[in-house]
Amino acid sequence: MESVSVVDAPAPTLRLFTFAAPSRFYALAGRLLPWLWLATAAFAAAGLYVGFFVAPTDATQGQSYRIIFVHVPAAWMSMLLYLVMAFWAAIGWAFKARLASMMARAIAPTGALFTFLALWTGAFWGRPAWGAWWVWDARLTTELILLFLYLGFIALVNAIDDVRRADHAGALLALVGSVNVPIIYFSVQWWNTLHQGATISMTAAPKMAATMLTAMLLMACACWAYAFAVIFTRVRAIIVEREAHTAWVGEITAPRRQGTIAP
Repeated sequence: MESVSVVDAPAPTLRLFTFAAPSRFYALAGRLLPWLWLATAAFAAAGLYVGFFVAPTDATQGQSYRIIFVHVPAAWMSMLLYLVMAFWAAIGWAFKARLASMMARAIAPTGALFTFLALWTGAFWGRPAWGAWWVWDARLTTELILLFLYLGFIALVNAIDDVRRADHAGALLALVGSVNVPIIYFSVQWWNTLHQGATISMTAAPKMAATMLTAMLLMACACWAYAFAVIFTRVRAIIVEREAHTAWVGEITAPRRQGTIAP
């Protein structure tokens, strides 16, 4: 019988779907979480310091403009996370990918949080700028609709007992609702609104001082790191709940049931 040398055996390689298995993604996310929380704290501290203590005062709006260092990144995240949620929901629906559907569910609460934060900070910014906490402006109204879409997705997937049917129904709602995202983005161009245009554009030079732009980008990085950290934490919990019948989850949860912490 011909023997095969261990040296000649091909080494395992990372492939596109290596971490599509819930067990592998659970371990990967666990290793990334401490670094994501560290990045969140570092970027947020740097962004808030530059935005509130280094950036100059705006000649027109005075100190009140500084709310943009929270408002604008939150608004960005609200739209981007919805598209990401719809993408993963569609992947889970089309290919019956369990982890993709879990990811969509994990994204929804964080997206709703950023949408609420964008609306709340926008109200605080609108009071001195427009003289009103709320106006039925096109961008504000469509952003409010986005919040309702997030809440509707969360309510829908939790109202259906059958997990697969719930994921499919949520994917349909997410895909239909994704039409609202470009409407939010282009609303200031399509309609005559009170809301100002894009703060940062890919096709034009920034309309703000360099320190303002630096603070904005630092806060955007903080929001991204926070989103990854919270979503990964939530999806790990969903994985444990859905895969509770598997042996590898039993190995993780057994020490905790006995009052000890697994290494």
